Amino acid sequence: MHEEIPQLRDLVLLIAVALPVIVIATRFHVPSLVGFLLTGIAIGPHALGLVREIESVNTLAQVGAVLLLFAVGLELSLSRIVRLGRLILRGGFGQLVGTTVVVAGVTLLAGTSVNHAILYGALVTLSSTAIILKVYADRGELDSAHGRVVVAILLFQDLCVVPLMVLLPLLAGTEQGLGAIGRAIAITVTVTGGLLLVGRFVIPKALERVVALRSQEIFTLCILAIGLGAAYLTSIFGLSLALGAFVAGLVIAESEFGLQALTDVLPFRDTFSGIFFTSVGMLLDVHYFLAHLWFMLGVAIGIVILKALIGYIVVRVVRRSARVGIIAGIGLAQVGEFSFVLASMAASIGLMGSDQYQLLLGASILTMLIAPFAVAWAPDVAELLLRNRAMPTMEWATREARIVKPLEDHVIIVGYGLNGENLARVLRRSGIRYTILESNGQVVRRARLEREPIVFGDGTRAEVLDRVGIHRARVVVFAIASLGDERRGVAVARQLNPKVHIVARTRYVVEIDELRSLGADEVVPEEFETSIEIFGRVLHRYGIADERIREAAEDAREHHYELLRSRGASQPRLDSVLRSTPVGDDA
Repeated sequence: MHEEIPQLRDLVLLIAVALPVIVIATRFHVPSLVGFLLTGIAIGPHALGLVREIESVNTLAQVGAVLLLFAVGLELSLSRIVRLGRLILRGGFGQLVGTTVVVAGVTLLAGTSVNHAILYGALVTLSSTAIILKVYADRGELDSAHGRVVVAILLFQDLCVVPLMVLLPLLAGTEQGLGAIGRAIAITVTVTGGLLLVGRFVIPKALERVVALRSQEIFTLCILAIGLGAAYLTSIFGLSLALGAFVAGLVIAESEFGLQALTDVLPFRDTFSGIFFTSVGMLLDVHYFLAHLWFMLGVAIGIVILKALIGYIVVRVVRRSARVGIIAGIGLAQVGEFSFVLASMAASIGLMGSDQYQLLLGASILTMLIAPFAVAWAPDVAELLLRNRAMPTMEWATREARIVKPLEDHVIIVGYGLNGENLARVLRRSGIRYTILESNGQVVRRARLEREPIVFGDGTRAEVLDRVGIHRARVVVFAIASLGDERRGVAVARQLNPKVHIVARTRYVVEIDELRSLGADEVVPEEFETSIEIFGRVLHRYGIADERIREAAEDAREHHYELLRSRGASQPRLDSVLRSTPVGDDA
């Protein structure tokens, strides 16, 4: 008789409860992470108590956090972070110090000690990288003006997690001197720099060899190995797991394989990040929360307002517009997941009691629940405040980088073989914007040397098509050889954009109806076009005029390839065209 595996039972319970909650949340347009948080609260030990092995769930949650930050790094890329360098230092430092000082001052007025005041300031200053970057990515705002500011500040916060962890024993009196903080910063810089160097010079070459094998499974395994391996490496040096994964994502994103890597990681990220947010909800003591509901709600609202105001001021100081300041401030107005890590550590060394821990946890979860809705409402709030002049604009010259206008009304070419290459050449000469998707690394490198707008990625995957703007495209052309891949790609493209015009290439006429049923508007079978070329060349040898041959070919195409599918029905029309031209006419 097989023994029961408690961890597996808990994981099945977690998924079984989360599934209907997420379905309901989606139905009412509520972000899924809110559903995961509510699921964790419901099944945790302080509510229904359905989950027994919380530690095993927390282990899966750490994997979720790693994959989440790995995917975020893949979406951002190192070059974008380098461009944000000054903004990271000025904006991130200003937000972290400003929030810490203000929160510490407020708590000091409430009668807490200096050490506890600094602790509360450090806990509140951190915002949720996981939530905000996921919401921004879903909304397509990572590269917006406010998105770049928020990303820069969040990155600075994440880099400061390790020094803050070293600071806690100093506040608790269990370790003396600032040397420990200096050592932590030195280790962070050294390890991060080493990862960046390896990623810059080693990983792209290694991935080139992997891609040359033309195995999707090997490529996906290598991507996961790089992300998880970097996380493990940073953990060896006492740094954050998420920091290593984030840096690994940044360096992979710089290579030509970044988009495909992101596509492969997304399913793992979404699954494990759901477990992560569920585990956060499990920590909440529901009885304590309900007993202090109004106080926690007041603290949560106070945190949101305070962080939004400080964020606004910091963004204005780094010379961004008032609208960007409002939206970015609202985006930063919640407590982050790393605050829970710091709070747990503070509780373990006696710096924070259980009541204070639950108070912080309850208020923080409330800010997390508010965050997705606040981000969605932020543009409207900014417009309302600026219209009524409720916020000082202080309009000095801003330094917001101009965003390259995304492709619109363009053509997406899936596959860069002979057909794709010819189509790209014609589009380029015609001045029509286009982008190419190709999963052969060697072809991608060759095309990039020719300055073609090509991306390494599987054009039959929804995530890849979404990244190249299928929602804004006019035409998608599938010029790939595999019928199975083409079927899947046509169906996915039609689902993503019901209005886009889809052209598919296929080998045989009998496949036309199936591709049309999946959503293709036009199907061009090679079998048919080859037959036209053959009879054209034969007729030319018999002296039939080129004009008559072209008419015969167009007549066949016009009748939807009935010449080959219903030969008897179309043959008289073709015969009549040929009989109208005497044999022996000059070509």
